[in-house]
This record gives sequence, C-alpha cells and structure tokens, in this order.
Amino acid sequence: MMHDTTRTTIALPTGLLAATDRAVTDGKAKSRNESIDRAIQRELALIRRAEIDADLSQMAQDDEYQAEVLQMEAEFAVAQWEALQTIEILIF
Repeated sequence: MMHDTTRTTIALPTGLLAATDRAVTDGKAKSRNESIDRAIQRELALIRRAEIDADLSQMAQDDEYQAEVLQMEAEFAVAQWEALQTIEILIF
C-alpha cells in the first residue's frame, strides 16, 4: 500500500541516530525512515490514548453523565435479562 509522503529534515541527538543506524545494520529495523515513522506513530497513539483516558476520567466525575448511564441501564435491564435467559436455554 502506497502512502503519500512529505520529505522533511529533522535534528536528532547523535546517539539516537547512531543507535537507529545500528538497528538497521543489525537487521532489527528496515530503515531510518521506517524506524522514525513507527516511533512517531507509537508516540501519537500514546497521546491519543492519554486523551481518551482523560475524557473517560472526566465522564466518571460528571454527575449528569452518570445519571444518563444509570437511566440507560435501567431501560435495558429487561432486555438484558431476556437475552441471558435465552442464552441459558440454548446452552443448557
């Protein structure tokens, strides 16, 4: 699969670049570009996960949201019970 790319210049600490080059030479990484690409993707995924965690934490503290959740649980309780009974009949 071909992805659009943009050429750019970045400055890296000398030791980090040397370690990256060793990984490529040792066959542990395909190329500098791929190594940097994967590292950036992992970092962005961590940032996104932290944002989601922060949102979930905020939801847990939101009384209005919690009230909505309890209302939805009550509304679906009968359907959940019926589904459980149906599954138990099919299994046993």
